Amino acid sequence: MALILNGGNFLPTVKLSTSQDVTVGASSAQSAAIGTAGQTPNKIIRLVSTTACRIALGTNPTATSTSTFLPANVVEFTEISPGEKIAVIQDTGGGKLNVSECIL
Repeated sequence: MALILNGGNFLPTVKLSTSQDVTVGASSAQSAAIGTAGQTPNKIIRLVSTTACRIALGTNPTATSTSTFLPANVVEFTEISPGEKIAVIQDTGGGKLNVSECIL
C-alpha cells in the first residue's frame, strides 16, 4: 500500500512487525533470517542505521566495501525472500542497523 501525497510522491504505509538490531562494525555481521524459507509471498523490510553502512541481502550474505550504500538515519524499504538475511558493514564508523519486517 502507499499513500499518494500532493505532487504525486508516494509514502509507503505499512504496519511494522518483528524488529531486530544488528551491530555495524568493521567486519560483516548478519541479521537473523527474515521469515521462514519457502514461505510466500516475499517480505517488505524497513532498514535504518545510526551510521553510514553497506548492506547485502541473501541466504548467507557478506557485506563488503562495495555493497549497497545506506546513509545514516535514512529509512529504506526493500523486498526480501523469506529465509534470507541482511549483512551489514560500516562505511566509516560503527553503529546499529535496525531491521523491521512490514505487514502490508
